[in-house]
Amino acid sequence: MSERRGCIAVDLGKTTIRLRGYGTARSLDATGSGAPGLADEGGVAAAAHSITAAITTWPAETVAGIASWSIGAAGAGSAPSASLALARQLRERLDAPITLTSDMVTAHAGAMQGRPGTLLIAGTGAVALRISDVGAVDRSDGWGPWLGDEGSGRWIGQCGLSAALRAIDGRGPHTALESDALTLCDGVPTALPQLMTGASAAARLGAFAPSVLARADEDDPVASAIVLDAARALADTAASVAPSDREVVLVGGLGEHDGLRLALDTALVERGLLLRSPRGDALDGAALLAEPAGLPHERLVIRA
Repeated sequence: MSERRGCIAVDLGKTTIRLRGYGTARSLDATGSGAPGLADEGGVAAAAHSITAAITTWPAETVAGIASWSIGAAGAGSAPSASLALARQLRERLDAPITLTSDMVTAHAGAMQGRPGTLLIAGTGAVALRISDVGAVDRSDGWGPWLGDEGSGRWIGQCGLSAALRAIDGRGPHTALESDALTLCDGVPTALPQLMTGASAAARLGAFAPSVLARADEDDPVASAIVLDAARALADTAASVAPSDREVVLVGGLGEHDGLRLALDTALVERGLLLRSPRGDALDGAALLAEPAGLPHERLVIRA
C-alpha cells in the first residue's frame, strides 16, 4: 500500500457539509447535506452518515490513502461525550487519526490563522467567540433563534416581517417590506404566521433578511432602521467579549452586505474596536488543527 498523505478538513454544519483536501495526492473537494448537531438526539449517527455520504464518490483507495481527518462539527462544543463517541467511531470507520472540535472553533482558527482574538459569526445565527493566547474562551450570544442571536439574519428577517405586519395593521409606518411580505403569502397576511412555524422556522425567517437588506439599500426608513439596530446588536455582542482597542474579525453571510458591514464597522469603532476580514475559512482552520501545534485552540480539540 502506498504511503498515506495529507488531511481531509471537514466543516459539518446543520445544513451543509464541506470537505477539502490539504496536502493530498490529488485535489479533493466534496459537499453534501449536513446534520442536525451533535447535541441532538441521534446526532452522532447523523454526523457520521453525513461525512460518509459526502465521500461516497471517492474511490476506496483514495479514502484509504488519507493520513488524517480534521472535523469542525455543529454542536460539538456543547456535547463532549457525543463528540468523543463520533471521533472514535470515525477513527474505526476511516482507519485514520481523527481531530474533532466545534465548527465555531475551526472557524476561529481559520479566520485568525491560529492566533488568539475575537471572532464574530453573523449568519442565520449570531455569536462572538474570543480565544486568548492561553486558550481561555469567552463566548457571547449564540443562544438560538428564540432566546438570542440578536442582529443575525433570522433576527433581521423576523424584524422585517413584524414591521411589515405592523404597517399592514396600521400600527406602524408604511414600508416597502409590506409588498415583500405579502409576496410570501400570496397576498394573505394571516397566512404568514403558519409559514413561519416548525423546525425550519428560523431558516424561513432568515430567508427574509435579504429583502430587508435590499430595501435598506433603497433607503426605506423602516428597513434601514432594522439594519442599523442589527449592526448595533452585533457590535454589542462582540464588545462583550473583546478587550478594548482590539480587532474583531467578521465571518458569515451578513458580512457580505456592504451596508450592514459599514454600519457594523461604525458601531465597533464607537466601542473602541476595529473590524477586520478573516484570513481563512473554517476548512483552513480544521487543517491547522489537524496536528498538535501549540495553538491556543488545542484545549478545545478531541483527538482519537
